[in-house]
Amino acid sequence: MAELEDCTNLKQRVQHLVTDEIAPLLQMDGGSIEVLSVQDGVVQVRLLGTCAGCPSTIHAVLMGIEDELRRRVPEVEYLEAVP
Repeated sequence: MAELEDCTNLKQRVQHLVTDEIAPLLQMDGGSIEVLSVQDGVVQVRLLGTCAGCPSTIHAVLMGIEDELRRRVPEVEYLEAVP
């Protein structure tokens, strides 16, 4: 967590969390995530692999990621999936 706090840029903090902690979990199930943008509290991501194939999976994955991002990076207001 200290590394996350050391990043002063919001996008860097989000990218660090996604790359180091969230992406490895998704990769275990054949999925991946790409951070496209972080602006005004909105994080846009693209889900890839098996995560992108099922609407109910997408919803569940996004809710979990959004909860974690909001908990760890309070400036994040919501997560938006982009095709």
